[in-house]
Amino acid sequence: MPFTAEDVGRIDAALRSWRQGDVALGPDLPFVHVADLARPLTAVALDRRIEAVDKGEEPGLDAVVSGVEGVVVTTQTCDVVRSARDRPYVEVAPLVAVDAQRLGMVRKGLLPAYAYIPGVAEHGLAADLDRTATVEKAVVASWHRVPGWRTDQEARLITQALVRKRGRPAFPDEFVVCAEPLRRRILKKHGNRSVEGRFLEALSEIRVQASPDWATPPIDLRFWFIKADDPVGVGTSWADQADAWVKLVERRFPFRDMDFVVCRLEDMTAADYVGSDRLDLDHLSH
Repeated sequence: MPFTAEDVGRIDAALRSWRQGDVALGPDLPFVHVADLARPLTAVALDRRIEAVDKGEEPGLDAVVSGVEGVVVTTQTCDVVRSARDRPYVEVAPLVAVDAQRLGMVRKGLLPAYAYIPGVAEHGLAADLDRTATVEKAVVASWHRVPGWRTDQEARLITQALVRKRGRPAFPDEFVVCAEPLRRRILKKHGNRSVEGRFLEALSEIRVQASPDWATPPIDLRFWFIKADDPVGVGTSWADQADAWVKLVERRFPFRDMDFVVCRLEDMTAADYVGSDRLDLDHLSH
């Protein structure tokens, strides 16, 4: 039986407090993706293939259901609170367990395949943005809402993570190869208590700027190391540490000169910020 106007009113009232970034926790919330069971890529798809074969079914395209520990709402708040009559769907991403080191990199935006959700970070959970699902609002209305954020700044960080996932620039393959040693170094040192790890902890983001542009060789590169803090008692300077990082980037054609700037975000001009691209570890993975 279809929903009545009264039913829609109850759904709308239930979703009035929901916002982008809010969470529903499991256990074992169902999450669906489409897989080719003839060529399963994931463990859950393989399990579904075995089940299909046992039933005498021909493996092919099928909806695969997996249990997740929770989901986060990725739909914009304005569409979440609009009437289910006009906007009946909400998009969600699953919450997955990540270790403390990886969670720290997610928080800094170094792994844009994930989003940092402050409301569940203490449980070691982050949003897996590589997977999304569409849910009818009647289902969301039955969930218990857990606030995903507390302050406007935390809400902005979630929004920025969602934008970054879809709006990342495509670095040239040549740059990806040259920057691979830097990627490996950051992965190795982030989260430990070494001097280098403490500098990484104090780093807000890394941006890279190509001159004249990424498509016109020879190309000069400028790395922007945007700091949020200054480590105390490390025995070395920001300039020395940034220089060591830049030296990890291999100098080969089409890249010529490389320099760097260490600054706070407020020290950058708007032109320099929008003219540079954020460096993240997912981007530098082959």
